[in-house]
This record gives sequence, C-alpha cells and structure tokens, in this order.
Amino acid sequence: MEWLKTVQIFDSVVKNGSLSSAGRVLGVSPASVSRHLSALEDDLGVRLLNRTSRALSLTEAGEVYYRKVEQILHQITEANTAVAELNSLPRGTLRVNAREFSGQLFIVPALQGFLANYPGVRVDLTLSNLSVDIVERGIDVDIRVGKLEDSSLTCRKLASSERVICAAPSYLAQNPAPERPEDLGQHNCLTYRHNLGRPVWRFIAPDRQHTEVAVTGSLQVDTGMALVSSARAGLGIILMPDWSVREELKSGQLIRLFPDYQVTHTEYVNGIYAVFSKKPDI
Repeated sequence: MEWLKTVQIFDSVVKNGSLSSAGRVLGVSPASVSRHLSALEDDLGVRLLNRTSRALSLTEAGEVYYRKVEQILHQITEANTAVAELNSLPRGTLRVNAREFSGQLFIVPALQGFLANYPGVRVDLTLSNLSVDIVERGIDVDIRVGKLEDSSLTCRKLASSERVICAAPSYLAQNPAPERPEDLGQHNCLTYRHNLGRPVWRFIAPDRQHTEVAVTGSLQVDTGMALVSSARAGLGIILMPDWSVREELKSGQLIRLFPDYQVTHTEYVNGIYAVFSKKPDI
C-alpha cells in the first residue's frame, strides 16, 4: 500500500503542476510529497521530473511511467467500485408471508425477475390464509390486505383496494339480479370461512346509509381462488377484493353488482400493505 500511496502522489503532482498543490489535494505536506518522489525515483533508478523553483516537467522516462501509472490507477478505481457495488447488493434469505390468493396473483409471478436482479438473495415464501406472528416466525415481510391491527408492527401501503360484489352472466341469466342489498338474502352467496357464525355482508349506500345482510349459500371456502372459480362457473354471488377479479370483470366473465355501494364482510379499510416488525430503538 505504501507503493500505491507513492504512485498516487506522483500522479497528483503531475496533474496539479506542483508539490504544494499536490500536497493540499492529498492532505500531506510538500516535504512529504518530495520524500515520496525522491524514493520513487531512487527505486526506479531514473529521474521522473525536472524540478526547478518555478516549474515542473516530466522527463522522457517520467512521461512513459505516468501513462502506465494512469492506466493502473484507473483499473484500481474500477476494481474498488466493482467490489463496493458487489458488497452493497442484497444477500441472504428473505422470508416472505402472504395470503394464498394475493401471493399466487402477484408475488409468484414477480419472483423470476426479482431473483434475476438479486442473485445473492434466496426467497423463503409462505402462502397461507392463517394469521401469523411475523416476529415469532422470523418473517421479514408479510403482505396483508385490510386494516393493520398490531401497533407494534410497521407497514408500507403498496396499493389501494376496495371490495366488490359480482356474479357470472350465467348465474344472472337463471336468477333475477338483486336490485337492493337486502335481496342478497334470497341468493346463493359464496363465502369465506372467516368465522363460525352466519356471514354478514355490509354496505354503505351513496347517501351514507348503512345496511347489513346475513347471507348464505351452497359453498363456503377458505381460499379466494376457489370463490372466483366457482363464481365464474355460475355457482353464485361473491364478495371479493377488486384486484382479485379485475381480469374477470374486464373480460365479462363476471359482472359487478351494486357498483355505487361500498361493501365489505370485515372492515372497509382494504388496502394492500407490506408489514414489517419494528426495529428496536438503540
């Protein structure tokens, strides 16, 4: 490293035109600069610089040496930058938890690009509809839909979301379309197995009037994918996040009902969030 320091001093002297200017740039005294130059010339056995009280100039040997030194210092800078960038890239295992439907719809398709961009990262992905303690399970990030209840956690909102009610054209062809939320009590409503009681769908009308409707149907499941597939097949009416049926609504496989109402079966706060455990204060 002492040789490298000496070469850098020689390079700075040539660039700045004097020993004192080079010393100011490098933060060393002119006397130290002079000692390094003299030591370098002694090691090489040649004079590199013509020094007078008024000017400095390269000798023929100095010009050859300076060109080579410039190349070496540039390569060293590039090498240092490459190593620094490599060291700054994320590495290790990223433990991710997500609900089954949102994970299949958004996270799994994104894995190929993510892993290609970060080859030093290994993803440990869990897809489950069960609530988990991310601290106890050692999960780095949990992708959640809906209101964050645990104040000991921190979150970042990824996207807005609302819930919608929809059914297939084939179902509506065989059953009169509900005109009011209360009409859903007479329809086959496909529901999540989210509690032990009878499912209740909640509505806020354009005039802010609140309505609750206890619904029932021939199918109750614990995965959104099963609900959407069953609704597409014409089995009944579903209440789902808008992102989960976006393509079906666009293609006409499903038709939205009560578009002027806010609807939910839990909370009206339905954003998509990345949830982390808070870092302890140090």
